[in-house]
Amino acid sequence: MTIYDLASVCRSKNAGPFQVTIDLMFADAAAYERVLHSPRFTVETLAAAYHADPGAVAIKPFARLRTIKVVLPRPASSGSPADCDVYGSQQHFPLGAWEI
Repeated sequence: MTIYDLASVCRSKNAGPFQVTIDLMFADAAAYERVLHSPRFTVETLAAAYHADPGAVAIKPFARLRTIKVVLPRPASSGSPADCDVYGSQQHFPLGAWEI
């Protein structure tokens, strides 16, 4: 199963000029726990997938809301000539396709 299969919402968005967040929202606690505790879902694996420094990646679980927020550094600041996604709205695709 992929994260897209387990999450009812999987979206990314701009979180300022230097960060992007990916929000994963789950309809049930079992899917939330499955993703959160997956051996594949770690700061290190996220950093590798997004070519980022693990120290700059954060996983923020919100159990009461069955939501996980992933914070990633942007490879280029928002709006700079090197930026390819000003709004950060396309950054969830690699994570959403992960098999869990």
